[in-house]
Amino acid sequence: MTSQSAIGRHSYHSPAAFTTTHWSVVLEAQGESPAAQEALEKLCRVYWRPIYCFVRRKGPRPEEAQDLTQGFFALLLERRDLRSVRKEKGRLRSYLLTAVKHFLADEHRHAMAIKRGKGEGLIPLEELDTEEQRGMEPSDPLTAERIYERRWASTLLDRVLSRLEDQYRKRGNSTLFDCFNQLLADEPVAPSQAEIAAQLGMTENAVSQAFHRFRQSYQSLLREEIAHTVATPGDIEDELRHLIAVVRA
Repeated sequence: MTSQSAIGRHSYHSPAAFTTTHWSVVLEAQGESPAAQEALEKLCRVYWRPIYCFVRRKGPRPEEAQDLTQGFFALLLERRDLRSVRKEKGRLRSYLLTAVKHFLADEHRHAMAIKRGKGEGLIPLEELDTEEQRGMEPSDPLTAERIYERRWASTLLDRVLSRLEDQYRKRGNSTLFDCFNQLLADEPVAPSQAEIAAQLGMTENAVSQAFHRFRQSYQSLLREEIAHTVATPGDIEDELRHLIAVVRA
């Protein structure tokens, strides 16, 4: 996970850019328009992993947890029932957690989940690694809610880094990205800026300026990703503070 200092640095986020974010589209149309449906499907495919981890921590075996996760998203996308969003302050993170709790508490939905989930393939559960499939056992000291929050944070940060890496690789700067990514994560074995300069044939000043731009791009993409999951631009900073608190915990 990236360093807290990198997460916490402020940068300007244009309200104009916010108007086309996925969750705001869903809320504005309350899930009725094709655009809102497409946006909701995209969000579900990005943020399914925290839901799976939450369900798994509740006790079901891996296969049953996968079926329940598929069933939850199948029902969510079919009904597009967003009545509880407003009391959750319009945040996708809070809405999904509340919705899956209700889903698991309802025995009828619970039974439907296994039937719906088999073979549906709505969510890319094949991406689960071995540790995740085995993990979240009852002996885990973290609550299901804490696991959900941590996985939510890591999913969002992984997506930010993936987008940033794509930008650098498209410009032919993959080596620079790899070096700066180690600095961003505060890894103990990370090279110094002087070592990076020597490796890439750059001056230390040039590396320092390039790393500054790297951090700015990262922070901008981070706020953009957060914007995709909240209802208004004013919610971005609150959600960012929550993310920092989860990472620090």
